Amino acid sequence: MAHHRNALAGAVAINTAIVVTELAAGSQAGSLSLVMDGVHNLSDELALVALYLAFVLPHGVSRNLLRTGNLCNSLGLLAVSVLVLWQAVERILAPAPVIGWVAILVGLGAAAANLAVARLLRRAARHNASVRLAYLHNLADAGASLAPVAAGVLVSASGRPWFDPLVAALVAVWIFVSTVREAAASRDELIWPEKLVCGHAERD
Repeated sequence: MAHHRNALAGAVAINTAIVVTELAAGSQAGSLSLVMDGVHNLSDELALVALYLAFVLPHGVSRNLLRTGNLCNSLGLLAVSVLVLWQAVERILAPAPVIGWVAILVGLGAAAANLAVARLLRRAARHNASVRLAYLHNLADAGASLAPVAAGVLVSASGRPWFDPLVAALVAVWIFVSTVREAAASRDELIWPEKLVCGHAERD
């Protein structure tokens, strides 16, 4: 399982760079859509770290870690989505300056980095169900990272900064709904993550 661990370690490293860059750039540029995407990628970061530890820690510990990680990840996404939606409404009503080109460049970089993560996980995903879920999630994240790009283009082209919080609000609603839907569809794995194939199961 060493190649699975190596792939996951590389994915964690790249995803860390995405999170740090988006949160820092979004804060400096006043881009709520960039911050929202950074928070979304942070949830993926926690999931990737938990998955990596599941391959290196004892079976009982890794199982409890996945259960706790899955629950906290879902609850955290719901809470952050509500918070960002609230902030977005405030910024739509009272627009603040947004540096559009920063959202465009960083969003494109995040999309490319998410594709790099997916490519890194692709081989391991063929042999492991848990890694395959992470692989598919990062493919979808590459598309989600284009939301700040769209916001940046709209702000730059129109000169209207409220486009950025509007896009952030739409992304927040999408994340909230998709998280609730995924949690409902995967409630067995959230409570009993040992049902997912992991490194320990493969060695049994």
